[in-house]
Amino acid sequence: MLLLISFDGWRWDYIDRVPAPNLKALAARGVRAAELIPSFPTFTFPNHYTIVTGLYPDHHGIVQNTIDDLAYAERFTMSAATAREGRWWGGEPMWVTAERQGLRSAPIFWPGSEAPAGGVRPTAWLPFDDKVSTTDKVGQVLDLLALPAERRPSFLTAYFSEVDHAGHENGPDSPELITAASHLDEALGQIVDGVRRLGLDDRMTLVVVSDHGMTPTPADRFIFLDDYVDPDSIDFVEMGAFLQLRPYPGLLDAVYRQLRGRHPHLAVYKREELPARFHYGRNPRITPIIGLLDQGWTVTTHEREAARRPDAPPRNGAHGYDPQLRSMHGLFVAAGPGVRRGLVVAPFENIHIYDFLCAILRLTPAKNDGDPAVGKAWLVTGDQRRNR
Repeated sequence: MLLLISFDGWRWDYIDRVPAPNLKALAARGVRAAELIPSFPTFTFPNHYTIVTGLYPDHHGIVQNTIDDLAYAERFTMSAATAREGRWWGGEPMWVTAERQGLRSAPIFWPGSEAPAGGVRPTAWLPFDDKVSTTDKVGQVLDLLALPAERRPSFLTAYFSEVDHAGHENGPDSPELITAASHLDEALGQIVDGVRRLGLDDRMTLVVVSDHGMTPTPADRFIFLDDYVDPDSIDFVEMGAFLQLRPYPGLLDAVYRQLRGRHPHLAVYKREELPARFHYGRNPRITPIIGLLDQGWTVTTHEREAARRPDAPPRNGAHGYDPQLRSMHGLFVAAGPGVRRGLVVAPFENIHIYDFLCAILRLTPAKNDGDPAVGKAWLVTGDQRRNR
């Protein structure tokens, strides 16, 4: 059995900065990555789906939290009905791999779990509801694990967003962040205790991951695009820590010339010019112009800022920057009967997690971008199992 838990926005160093006794105890009896390197762009939906498919966003199609695909009339956004349509979700997510090979799955609230990827539904899933409390999410997991063996899922997920919200609103160094992280650690402890009470700890592997990190966003680090280009010539698909622009027909080269090299903290590319290390730019859903910002900078327009509501949440932290930045790196901890104990591994890319999950459940993975040898090194060999 395997439970995959996401602590959205948990930066790699939080485990040592905040009171997290349960997470540290899990790491001590399993494997911990020094840092988990996200895929580009460093946003929630692309990286959650990479974790469960082993594919870069360029290959699975969830290239951003907001996607503009000219083949479809509607735009994909995290909260829209489009996120529940299978046509957007490429690759084979872990729950589909499990179902196709005879295992029950329950990917609760994981990005993509509401859509029939490849026409396949998991055994159990729920429409995403951000109002469900952390306590209730823990209860959902334990209720599923308490089902009779013939109905109990072999693969489950849980998703917690408190740390991400606290990081965005208050910053990664705030007391509110520490409180949120401590709260999630308590939730993890409740899950571990529940697994033990149910008598499943000798069969259960727990994997705790995050999708990205977080960095402070000072109020004096804003770039206003309309200082350099006419906003009426562009469809702004994404602004903030990452820029996606679709110039109107016939204006691509003009907009590119107007923006290229105009601000020292904004690097502007045509999508085909992006550096190869990003593994990004071939998918037609990626906008023709991409802007990469230096850490902590935000891109917007004067009109957008003027329209911002007075009661809008504060912006003191962000992600979406270069995945090479350590501030963007996340969390990986795994422990269970088949996992080595007390092992700290060097930073690795999150494309390798899917193969590891498949190995835990003895499933044949779908084609992906990861290397199965990476996760295989974390597993107990026959001799090690006998010596435990």
